[in-house]
Amino acid sequence: MDSHDWLDTECAALEQAGLRRHLRTVMSAPTGTIHLDGRDVVLLGSNNYLGLSTHPQVIAAAVEATQVFGTGASGSRLISGNNERYTTLETNLATTKHTEAALVFSSGYAANTSIIPLLVGEGDLILSDTLNHASIIDGCRLSRATTQVYQHCDVEHLKTLLSESAAFRRRLIVTDGVFSMDGDIAPLPDIYEVATRYDAMLLVDDAHGFGVLGRDGRGTVSHFGLDGESIIQMGTLSKAIGALGGYIAGRHALVELLINKARGFIFTTGLPPATLAAANAALDVMRSSPDLRQRLFSHAKRLKTALTHLGYTLLPSETQILPVVLGNPQRATRIADALLAEGVFAPAIRPPAVPPDTSRLRLTVMATHTEAEIQQAIDAFATVSQDSVSSSYS
Repeated sequence: MDSHDWLDTECAALEQAGLRRHLRTVMSAPTGTIHLDGRDVVLLGSNNYLGLSTHPQVIAAAVEATQVFGTGASGSRLISGNNERYTTLETNLATTKHTEAALVFSSGYAANTSIIPLLVGEGDLILSDTLNHASIIDGCRLSRATTQVYQHCDVEHLKTLLSESAAFRRRLIVTDGVFSMDGDIAPLPDIYEVATRYDAMLLVDDAHGFGVLGRDGRGTVSHFGLDGESIIQMGTLSKAIGALGGYIAGRHALVELLINKARGFIFTTGLPPATLAAANAALDVMRSSPDLRQRLFSHAKRLKTALTHLGYTLLPSETQILPVVLGNPQRATRIADALLAEGVFAPAIRPPAVPPDTSRLRLTVMATHTEAEIQQAIDAFATVSQDSVSSSYS
């Protein structure tokens, strides 16, 4: 028996359960449509919410930085990779977030798995929402702190857990601002009040709220008018900002500790100068273009209303993320394939990205969609009714 035979067995098991995934080849920029696997389709599966990755001002900034600095950082930030564009970007982020300082990481995943172990460790307690992102879950595991999971957005359950936590040294509440697979917004004012009452730190993962919610797109904390200084904010530059990287925004002392202790910061090469310049330019466009957010939410409302009228079951999302819940993974895959045949890419999301029996199509609109593209998507969903898919694509 070959020692690698188990690999084929595992792949076959994924196939049988409807959970095997395949890479698709993208051959164009992510605007309202995309050239995918050799054909043009309407794109409903991108995090490029404001379309900034293709904005002329953002592209020009990336090109200029490449011409000046080359293509790569060529070192970790603590050695030789701390390009001057980092300073500009981190100052811009702190100003945008209304915090003392900010620190950029190579990804949002690296930011979460770095910040959580810095804040808490053995003898401490983490209170984590049950639907938090995988990077938060992994950060909790790496910290070696005791982790207790509270029911989704259930502040009363959170209070109960905190009321029984006096034996712990430090306590950290961590939540997504916008939940990536459901599209709902965490009740931050209530969570913040509880954190203050019990002297707990609060960390908000604003990956899907930054650029979209709040004044000038400042994010979920701004959306609720909360104090940016007293809440630690994590976010990404790879979604509404259209570039790459993650960041932590908070107090100067926190950033200093991250620079000196965060393994995800210390032991990785810096981001390419073009990425830093693009993100910085995108921040400027984001703050000066409220029309992009208005268009984004107009598209989301139109699509959600139409799909509801067609009989699809959508979660009560408040954002640009529209989950169409279908149940088992095989059904979600069949409907996604049927929609693709109609010229619409609406990816099926299956466990472990979502809980069992909640497989779905996770639709995300963009400000750069045209009215015609939104209508094409609606027409495709009308053609591919759930009943016909069950019979015709089984």
